[in-house]
Amino acid sequence: MKLMIIGADSAIGNELKQLLEERGVEWLAPDPAAVNADDPLGTARVITQAEPDQVINLASYLPDQHDAIFQAEKYPDECAAINHRLPELLAQVCDHLNIPLIHLSTAYVFGGEKKLAYNEQDAVKPEGIFGETAVAGEQAVAETAKHIILRCGWQFGPGKSQWLDRWLDELRSEEGQVTVTRGKMSPTPLEDIARVIMAISLQVDCQADVWGTYHYCALEPMRQSEFVQQMVKYAAQHDESIYRLLDHLTINLQRVEAPLVSNATLNTKRIFETFGIKQRSWHGSLQRMLKASLSKSASSAGE
Repeated sequence: MKLMIIGADSAIGNELKQLLEERGVEWLAPDPAAVNADDPLGTARVITQAEPDQVINLASYLPDQHDAIFQAEKYPDECAAINHRLPELLAQVCDHLNIPLIHLSTAYVFGGEKKLAYNEQDAVKPEGIFGETAVAGEQAVAETAKHIILRCGWQFGPGKSQWLDRWLDELRSEEGQVTVTRGKMSPTPLEDIARVIMAISLQVDCQADVWGTYHYCALEPMRQSEFVQQMVKYAAQHDESIYRLLDHLTINLQRVEAPLVSNATLNTKRIFETFGIKQRSWHGSLQRMLKASLSKSASSAGE
């Protein structure tokens, strides 16, 4: 099996490449400049000449930034080029070449008004440009004969820790106070998503008839405030300045306003029933990431 990974230089791409290397799965990553929505002929040529068994599209607008949903409101054309027009082009090429396409999407295709976790049958209702372009990209991919659309929960991991860093910085500067939204989310480590993508890819390689849209997120969805409280507790184990603020921790809540959504949790029943993929906890990944980043910061400060 040979995989072509689009968006391989992203944080999730790095996790997937590492996992594929460990498992001995062949992969290739074309130059991002050679695969883009503005050069359909060049993109088709690159994929045709590479002859991959599958194409995995991890590309999204500002993939390593949690603030991508806000930046998309300022730069809608740039967002549409990555979230909509690129997967549309990849879908056309893969469909023509009869190559399965695995496309990574987002929970922001939903409006957040539902009380329970969203399932694959729920109607999409994006609240902003990021979600709107993601829906358009999904619709293009769904027109191909062999496709997997994977919507994932709120992502974090090495290389994608913008909001975590911001919360900890605010905690220190505001003497224990942190401001978050009232939204509910499904924290999901990048390494966990990489595991799921590889599991799907292996079953696709076995000619399994599994085409369609699936949801995946880690165990234990929660309010953003609850996640931050847990994050601070873990961080306090490796940073004395944070430990001293534990008794002063105050979470300030603010309203959820578009393009954020009140509920971005996902139901994972279908992916378990189809692929046998079980949810994992996010706690261990968060602990390891915080230990690595805070220990590195402490070492740098001591030099």
